[in-house]
Amino acid sequence: MDRGPVEKDPEDWATGDEPMTAPQESYLRTLAREAGRDVPEGLSKAEASKLIDELQEHSRRLNEDGA
Repeated sequence: MDRGPVEKDPEDWATGDEPMTAPQESYLRTLAREAGRDVPEGLSKAEASKLIDELQEHSRRLNEDGA
C-alpha cells in the first residue's frame, strides 16, 4: 500500500529557522497576491511553508475541479 511521500512538520526541520528561500518567497508572493493578502517580512523557512500551505488551501486556481 503506497502511503505517498512522508511530510515532516516544518517545525521539525533542521533548517526551519533559517530565512525563507527565494523560491519560497516568490511562490508565497504569487499566492498572497491572488488571495489579496500581504506577506509578512522576515519569515523563516518553516513559517513560509506554513503560510504557503494555508494560502494553497484557499487558492481558487489550485482548487478548481475543472468545472
